[in-house]
Amino acid sequence: MTRSASDTALAAAFRDEWGRVVAALIRRTGDWDLAEECAQEAFARAAQRWPRDGTPARPGAWLTTVAANGAVDRLRRARRGAELLERAGREPGAGAGAAIDDLVFGEEEIEDDRLRLIFTCCHPALALEARVALTLRTLTGLSTADIARAFLVSEQTMAKRLTRAKGKIAAAGIPYRVPPTAALPERTSGVLAVIYLLFNTGYTPGASDPLRPLLCDEAIRLARALVQLMPGESEVEGLLALMLLQHSRRSARVDGAGELVSLEDQDRAQWRHEEIREATDLLEHSVRAGRVGPYQLQAAIAACHAQAPHFDLTDWQTVAGLYGLLEAMTPSPVIGLNRAVAVAMAGDLDGALAIVDDLAASHALDDYYLLEATRADLLRRAGRRGAASAAYERALCLAPSAAEQRFLERRMSELSGPPGVPRGRRDESSR
Repeated sequence: MTRSASDTALAAAFRDEWGRVVAALIRRTGDWDLAEECAQEAFARAAQRWPRDGTPARPGAWLTTVAANGAVDRLRRARRGAELLERAGREPGAGAGAAIDDLVFGEEEIEDDRLRLIFTCCHPALALEARVALTLRTLTGLSTADIARAFLVSEQTMAKRLTRAKGKIAAAGIPYRVPPTAALPERTSGVLAVIYLLFNTGYTPGASDPLRPLLCDEAIRLARALVQLMPGESEVEGLLALMLLQHSRRSARVDGAGELVSLEDQDRAQWRHEEIREATDLLEHSVRAGRVGPYQLQAAIAACHAQAPHFDLTDWQTVAGLYGLLEAMTPSPVIGLNRAVAVAMAGDLDGALAIVDDLAASHALDDYYLLEATRADLLRRAGRRGAASAAYERALCLAPSAAEQRFLERRMSELSGPPGVPRGRRDESSR
């Protein structure tokens, strides 16, 4: 087997099997650090042996067995060390009491363990940032350094955050299990929120960082796993559909110079239509279940954008109506701002400006640059160019990245041209 072929096989195995291996070991040993360390050792051994011996027919089973054997060896050494300490009249080590079971797993059991791990990582007793970090570390295998870079903190800070999260799971006795039926809907919504936050982190400033699209890919992969592990959960399918629709436009969102491209100006030929088709099929299947939730509504909005052959042919009346339903279900000033854009595009410019004015008066979006950017575009369309210029200036002061500042500056330069439709507004469904 060539080195390149074995490297490709190992990378695929890491992507597909890391979470399964770690979940299986946590289930049997109860030791998160031990599970991660033994999983790392198993992949290191695969990197040595697979180029020579070839990739096993079942890479996941091979990796799980090697990791389990490593865990057994460590636990036996810990037990032997504890026995020696006890003979010397000292207290046994922390790992001494761990049971050494037969660590050979069936595939169904491993899948159950992975679902348990997802719910444990996303337990509401943990802080939200800890849930996201722990999910990335244990389910995707991202390094502590990469996770720290994604969240703009030092590696030391992230390592402490992960250690505290694992410690809280142990100290609080957070169960390693799927929640009981009565608690499942609420807990599932928390898991989906973590996955969607992870996805959105991939679209935060720093798009040139190769880690960003990886975060989006990992979020989509986790959602795919949940769809398999929780069949029939309509909001799980809705979230996967939403992320696929948003991510299908990734190649068109930035031009060759690294500048942001508005939805109106994107080359729709660059959109990944196979992902759009998959997402719309998922959405239709989830809606047939008869239960509609926020992620399905957001996916339906994104589908309206994705299925329009041209920006001008978008069904804005439907988009505005869907935003109204979404806002009634989950009130949010950001959703209200998105609805204002849709209302304007549907032809009610005065109504849209009234929504924006109400949001500004509430001070709920005082630091959100898109509030002022949206106001500026609406004012520009209304022909109020002086007020539009002032709103663009305020948006520029709040814009979080140089790319978004340049985008706003280009829109300001268009104030010398004829009034047009709102441009530059980037809502959550039309990224």
